Amino acid sequence: MDHIVTVQDVVTAFGDFMEPTNAELDAIEREMPLILARVDLLDAQIITLDRTPTELDTRRIRRARRRVLVEGLALVNRTAAATASGGAA
Repeated sequence: MDHIVTVQDVVTAFGDFMEPTNAELDAIEREMPLILARVDLLDAQIITLDRTPTELDTRRIRRARRRVLVEGLALVNRTAAATASGGAA
């Protein structure tokens, strides 16, 4: 008879050293406004998948795209400023 064994030890054995570093967490924090803007854009696009977009849907998508561009530009500017001032990017 074959016994079914758990793979829990194998899965959790790598947990301690696979945590994100402080630098990675800082990078995620810097990128969070852009991530949230992209989520808003995706939400606006998902709403229109099963129907013809209304004028309101079109404006919502256009506004969300504009916000993604603004947040992306702001992230690039923050990164460039940190690099120019000698900070870590």
